[in-house]
Amino acid sequence: MRNSWTEYQKEIADDNYFYVRSCIRQNFFPGSEAAFLNIMRNDLNRDVKEEAIHTSCTGIGYHSDIVPLDTIMTVVARQFALMTEAGYENFISSCITSFGIYNEAMEMWSEFPETEERAREHLYKATGREFKKPKSIAHTSDIIFHHREEIARKAQHKLINVETGRPLRVVEHIGCHYAKIFPKTGFGGSEFPYVLAGMIESWGGDVIDYPERRHCCGFGFRNYLVQANRGYSVANSQKKFESMAPYKPDFIVANCPGCAMFLDKWQYTIAEMEGTVYGQDGQGIPVLTYEEMAGLVLGYDPWQLGMQMHQVNVEPLLDKMGIRYDPTAKYLGKNGKYIGQPADALVNNSSHIQL
Repeated sequence: MRNSWTEYQKEIADDNYFYVRSCIRQNFFPGSEAAFLNIMRNDLNRDVKEEAIHTSCTGIGYHSDIVPLDTIMTVVARQFALMTEAGYENFISSCITSFGIYNEAMEMWSEFPETEERAREHLYKATGREFKKPKSIAHTSDIIFHHREEIARKAQHKLINVETGRPLRVVEHIGCHYAKIFPKTGFGGSEFPYVLAGMIESWGGDVIDYPERRHCCGFGFRNYLVQANRGYSVANSQKKFESMAPYKPDFIVANCPGCAMFLDKWQYTIAEMEGTVYGQDGQGIPVLTYEEMAGLVLGYDPWQLGMQMHQVNVEPLLDKMGIRYDPTAKYLGKNGKYIGQPADALVNNSSHIQL
């Protein structure tokens, strides 16, 4: 084993987590966080606490130069105060950007103690709260990775094509804010991140290597928030699609909410703009969150997971895995009311250009 690999390992708490949600995931893939909580609490019998009055970490505003440093450090301090008041010390975040923000605050407070004191003072003046720093900070993909073998033992489905018996070919995409800001906070760092690959291998799939595997998805807040820059964003995703397409992946899985959203929805954009799709039979390549992937392995209904929110249809993947689903229920909400259908990343078979 290379010595460098050992530098990128970290201890993950086995239980008793304080959980903070993601602001953007609530809009992109709202079923994923509910699936995470259900997996942890009901399938794995772990204690996960969340607090209804926690807020966004304001990371998008911070990285867009809207939210000042002192403000975001005070917000982080408040999140930690809620954890302290609840009696927990293992802090886990759903969002990759938030994960980077919390680690940045901890790193800054370690290197510049006066910034921690200033954050404590601002928090107390604003809310009357105090906090203890977390014993551990992990991303929720770290938590699923940590419990991957237990999930494998409970699996109802494997990442295997039931018709051929062969492992599914899976592209994993690691969010930049997980592996590249503070590399030693993520399994494998930026050199050989393993957090998603470990899940795929444990659940029977094959991890596909390809030239642009570590290339950014192109989200980059200024690239998308500024409309004039969106061409740069879609071009980054297109570069990845063109690189992975010859390897014929069955699906893509990402651990960043922005990455999963853009890799899914830019496929629709490219199909509309250029008549190009990157999957098979005129379809795009399905894009999953790691919670959706874990949920399918555990036998969850795909529509309960919220997979109808995707613009690349997931049915070809479900069929390969032998997962039963009701096509008539796909776009029905909990009350049975039609919720609307997103446009598909699909090109008519008679005229499509397929790489």
